[in-house]
Amino acid sequence: MTKRLPRQTAAPFEVERLLDIAYSEGKDADPVKQKLDLFVPKGQKGFPVMLFVHGGAWTSGDRKIYSNVGRIFAKNGVGTAVISYRLSPKVQHPTHIQDVARAFAWVHKNIAKHGGRPDRLFVTGQSAGGHLAALLATNEIYLKAEGLRLSDIRGAMPISGIYTFRPGGMPQVIGTEPKAAESASPLNHVTKNVPPFLILYADKDFPGCDTMSKALFEALKKNAIEATCTEIKDRTHISIMLSILMNETDPSTQALLEFIAKHSELKLTKTISD
Repeated sequence: MTKRLPRQTAAPFEVERLLDIAYSEGKDADPVKQKLDLFVPKGQKGFPVMLFVHGGAWTSGDRKIYSNVGRIFAKNGVGTAVISYRLSPKVQHPTHIQDVARAFAWVHKNIAKHGGRPDRLFVTGQSAGGHLAALLATNEIYLKAEGLRLSDIRGAMPISGIYTFRPGGMPQVIGTEPKAAESASPLNHVTKNVPPFLILYADKDFPGCDTMSKALFEALKKNAIEATCTEIKDRTHISIMLSILMNETDPSTQALLEFIAKHSELKLTKTISD
């Protein structure tokens, strides 16, 4: 017999989808990758919003694979923008993070039209997406280019991310210049101005994800930033994301919902799940 475990949920809202929204326009805009899919709790107002950035080693992946993230969180009262961004080797850093910042800016500007609160925006992602979520929330130059600041991020929730690069380590992604590795490394940009962080990683994650997660956590704490670093048991680098996609009772999903609730007006109720 399976043990019935408590979980935190919001009311089960009907989900409204708005697909293939261009967050970058103009003749040079990528017609496939510079787009997002928006999932919102239908008919609701004043809800928090999460930007989700997919993984894939900065070279693969697409928002369409992760639609269920949008459905699960919107069902629980969190509007969710699931984004695509341009990929290597066609582009290199800082193009990936510039796209993420541009998508965040679109959400900040437009989410109120769909019922969300632009002052309750969270950013998350897994693997390469975890790196990009953490970088958006630490290196302010990308938000500043869009007329925004770090204070426009209510909280960052990177999952199994990469938080430091060595020069020349990933030439097709960040190039070979030392300055590129420095600017791409979230650990180099932690200050007292960054938002609260929830850092998740798997107990059987890729080598280095645990140590980098802990190093980021320590850097945040040294700067008096509210931060939590949690190891998710019985998960790998891949299954930590698959479990979020499949099940709202998953520990990672629950941690994200609880973090958002803590830093917004989202109301969660403890229920029982099979």
